[in-house]
This record gives sequence, structure tokens and C-alpha cells, in this order.
Amino acid sequence: MNRRKLLLATLAAIALVPRGTLAALVPTPRQSRGPFYPDRLPLDQDNDLVRVEGREGLARGEITHLTGRVLDRSGKPLSGALVEIWQCDANGRYIHSGDSGGAPRDLGFQGYGRCETGADGAYRFRTIKPVPYPGRAPHIHVAVRLSGQTPLVTQLYVEGAAENDDDWLLNNAEDPSALIVPFRPIEAPDATLAARFDLVLAVG
Repeated sequence: MNRRKLLLATLAAIALVPRGTLAALVPTPRQSRGPFYPDRLPLDQDNDLVRVEGREGLARGEITHLTGRVLDRSGKPLSGALVEIWQCDANGRYIHSGDSGGAPRDLGFQGYGRCETGADGAYRFRTIKPVPYPGRAPHIHVAVRLSGQTPLVTQLYVEGAAENDDDWLLNNAEDPSALIVPFRPIEAPDATLAARFDLVLAVG
């Protein structure tokens, strides 16, 4: 009988918890914007980074569908959020005047893209699987801008990349595992890999 009373008391306490609290999501850890956010944005700024308007062919690298949703802490989709990504090309070069790496830049790679979320909070990019460059694990920079909110700036990393263990920025994140994403093979006419990265803003 005591057990039954305890169970009923527990259920009653749960019923008093505000809706959504039990399933509250943890905000995506913040990361540095890095030194290579484009200092001159490309004319082509859509969500397809592997095809540059006016150029033939596709970018070098493993073409990837990168998708996800922007959510608040209760799991509600956030529409109208601007999602930006930027990353180096398959040669390890950013579209930034300060990146003077040894390899030539892949002019077929856009290097930067943006996408606005719809009613379902979803975003989609076609890009390449990130590659390492000296001192860093493979990563993609991500920024989310929502009216009235402080922008979220973070980075996503490749699950299983050998460089992850030595990347100081990843390993000093509040929760490194929340930033590591599997890149899985897919059968699609316009990509060979798919990755999903949901972004949780500290609202709601």
C-alpha cells in the first residue's frame, strides 16, 4: 500500500511540471566563428555549395546532403531562422583573403551558403564532406540567426575522423558529442553522403 501511495504521489508531481519541461532539449554548444568567415561573400549564396553559377562541373570532394531542423528547447520548430554554413574546399582553402594556403582554391566550390527555415524548422544544404587542414579536424562552421535572438555560432565535426581526438576546439566544447555528426552513404543522383545536424537555440 505504501508503494502505491508513493507511485500516486510521483505521478501527481509529474503532472504539476510545466508542459515541455521533461523533454527539454539542451542548447547546441557554441563554438568560435573562426578567422575565415568570408570577408567577401560570393555572388552565389544559395544552399548548393557544390555548383557555382556560371561555372561548369561540380566541386571536388564527397558531395553531401546536410540537413536538420532549428528548434527551441521545448522541441518546437523555429521558422524564419537564417542558417549559414562556411567551410574550406577539398584543397583545404577558405574563400577568405587571409587564407594563403599552398594548394590552389577550388573555384567550383562556393565555400559559403545560406538557407532560411520553413514552418517545420528544416534547412538543407548540398555541400562536401569537410576535410582536415593543419591543426584542425574536419569541420563545417554553422551560424543561426533568428530575429530578436543572439546568433548561435557553432561547428559540426565528422564522426570517426582521426583528427577529432587532437582538436582543441572540439575537445573544449561544453559537450563535444553534441557536435559530432555521422556522414552516411546514400543512394542519390546528386550526392553520395548524408548528414543530419539539428540545432537547438536557447529559447522556449
